Amino acid sequence: MNLFLYKICKVGKLLINMKGIMEMALELEGFEATPADSAIYVEGKDIKNVLFCLEAGVPELLLTKRLNYDALIAHHPIGNSAIIEFHEVFKRHLQQLVIAGVPEKEAEKAVQKKLTALEVHNHMRSYRQTVDAAKLLKIPCMNIHTPLDEVGRRIMANRIRAVTKSNATLDDVVQTLRDLPEFRRAVTKIKIRVGVTSSPAGKTVVSHGAGTNGGYEIAKTYFKHGVSTVIYIHVDPVDLSRLRQDNLGNLIVTGHIASDSVGINPFIEKLEKNDIKVTRLGIIEP
Repeated sequence: MNLFLYKICKVGKLLINMKGIMEMALELEGFEATPADSAIYVEGKDIKNVLFCLEAGVPELLLTKRLNYDALIAHHPIGNSAIIEFHEVFKRHLQQLVIAGVPEKEAEKAVQKKLTALEVHNHMRSYRQTVDAAKLLKIPCMNIHTPLDEVGRRIMANRIRAVTKSNATLDDVVQTLRDLPEFRRAVTKIKIRVGVTSSPAGKTVVSHGAGTNGGYEIAKTYFKHGVSTVIYIHVDPVDLSRLRQDNLGNLIVTGHIASDSVGINPFIEKLEKNDIKVTRLGIIEP
């Protein structure tokens, strides 16, 4: 840990600033730099208690101020380059496809269409208002997205890998994921969107930790190259309709909020071990 991120007070406790918090998040999965969809918007120091939410806007900033939290941490991007350059982390799908056995040129082709659409869409989004409000209110705030999604992807992939070594069915995969407390407590249920419970799971990939789901093109490309089951945390209805029509492989959708919580909670535990009190807002407790 870089020394400038922390300092030791006279009683020997760590005084942690926003850079230190970001560094802790990056260390969880070995990120060497802050990804494009994560950022510190207003710096703060001596952080002892935080409000941690999935989404942050002006209402969450006012809640932070009203309840006297030292800082606000969001999961999804709040503004500035984290919104405008969000599409850059979508390129992580390329690495995941190649690891799963997809030739690089085909992986690039699968990623490109939605990558372009994301860049065009985010170019027209409002990216200043919430950040400006944080500055006016003098509230330290940040968001941490891909590093925590990667934590969740690893946790889910490890559980599934243990099951799919045998002749697992889709129901076996669903049941092993349901053993995670975030999925047990979620209002949403894990859904088999393409396939049936008795379908063989075969080679299974957790497609997550790359900004957003890969949509139709990426799932189809996995299926064409030996992957039998793709796991998304959410899917667009139009993409789902096309995948059902093709019927090339199985699709399990785990649920957005529960899946994000799987990756966020280990980081919250790390913050708490460093004497930072955390209040969850919209995050499912473990």
